[in-house]
Amino acid sequence: MDMNLEKIDETKRQVLENLLEYYVYEFSPYLDIDVNEEGKYGFALVDEYVTDPQYSSYFIKHNEHLIGFVIVKELNDQDFNFCIEQFFILKKYNGKGFGKKAATEAFNLYKGKWQITQTETNYPAQAFWRSVIKEYTNNQFSEFYDDKRRSVQRFENS
Repeated sequence: MDMNLEKIDETKRQVLENLLEYYVYEFSPYLDIDVNEEGKYGFALVDEYVTDPQYSSYFIKHNEHLIGFVIVKELNDQDFNFCIEQFFILKKYNGKGFGKKAATEAFNLYKGKWQITQTETNYPAQAFWRSVIKEYTNNQFSEFYDDKRRSVQRFENS
């Protein structure tokens, strides 16, 4: 499977913003999100994702085709070092192993204590992350529901 992560810099900001529209569209059934008067969802953190050093943003590519993105956030938390801030694979590529491979590569880039959280009603995402993390850690992770009923997995890969 030819898949790689490509670092996103400020010159690719607009491409990330375009992909975030598809991401929010696919995410909209799980949250109460509507488009604005211009017919866009908009995404407040686009600039931070490409300029703020606490974020590391990557395009996910397959045979040089753009198929998604992963955004890792470095946490200023004594208990955890990293989280997946945003993760998206275009629907055409779902279920083909690209998401699993991209998540694994992202984990391998950043060693430490991870916390991954999914929205309380996004059961497909919960199943995906549970499966990926279970395999990645050889079932050495913890999972719980937080006070908002979001599914949370924690593991360490140092």
